[in-house]
Amino acid sequence: MNKNSFLGSAKILYVAAFLSLNTFAYAQKTTDISAVSEKTLNSILEKNRTYSAQGKVADYIPELAKMEAGAVALSVVEKNGKIFNVGDVHKKFTMQSISKIIALMIAVSEKGEANVFDKMGYFGTDRPFNSYINLETAGKPLNPMMNAGAILTTSLISGDGEKPFLKVLEMVRYMTKNSAIDYNKSVYESEKSTGHRNRGMFYLMKNNGLISGNEDQLDNYFKQCSIELTAEDLAKIGYFFANQCVRFDGDSTYKNAEMAKLIESQMLIAGMYEFSGEYARTVGLPSKSGVGGGITVSVPGKMGIGVFSPALDTHGNSLAGYHMILDLVKQYGLSIF
Repeated sequence: MNKNSFLGSAKILYVAAFLSLNTFAYAQKTTDISAVSEKTLNSILEKNRTYSAQGKVADYIPELAKMEAGAVALSVVEKNGKIFNVGDVHKKFTMQSISKIIALMIAVSEKGEANVFDKMGYFGTDRPFNSYINLETAGKPLNPMMNAGAILTTSLISGDGEKPFLKVLEMVRYMTKNSAIDYNKSVYESEKSTGHRNRGMFYLMKNNGLISGNEDQLDNYFKQCSIELTAEDLAKIGYFFANQCVRFDGDSTYKNAEMAKLIESQMLIAGMYEFSGEYARTVGLPSKSGVGGGITVSVPGKMGIGVFSPALDTHGNSLAGYHMILDLVKQYGLSIF
């Protein structure tokens, strides 16, 4: 064999090996999610149940302190709309900060993305969810996932009185196809009576010219945070944004690929508060948590995941919920990276 023939053969073998390795890597990356089963999910749940004893239920809102710390639930909605539930899936809890992604969708639909984000940033943060430092340094919120930005987002939704809240509630009912969903009045009253920090943010933004209304707008924010649902409902919300704003049953009334990209990108960079960067490294999926113990997860183009466990870590995220999501991602190669 002459030198050129040898080099040509070597190149062919190299390319073949490269393609083979990449095909293998792709196969690993796109694990068949149709293999998801209640048995697998139950195994993941039971493995991580002990984390519920290591976290702490939110107590800065008195009503939330009454949550059962040991409750754990995991729900998955597959691409075909098939639903898998394990654990305490009938336990209801309040959305809290998960409601922010719904309000953002409505505000952008009504006012346009440019108008909404002219008043706040797209930025991630290393600050807790209730930090207001950016209101003083830059004059506007960092992003719509922190409390300041979320309060502003809700104030941008059109309508007088509680109309903006009712729009959020109806959208949650639509996404989940669950007309029985409502808000928990006791939690709402508890949030309203203790929400002095949020009230301070509201008035700082009013002082900065970002908000022109009265405290009815802040009440709408407290109400949307008090919307009560289950882990299955969260999985359906995650599915909605993962599939270009198409509902789990195929209803495409609100189909909008650009809206889904906006919401998922904000979930990815800021949905888990100051833990978002590390979460993006370990889980690698758009997710939004709430201090009620829920996390909704979007696996783009594939599935929605909902978890619930009210015992939180130091960042305000469900501790058992995070570890269940992490194991599910590893098992099925779901990270977008």
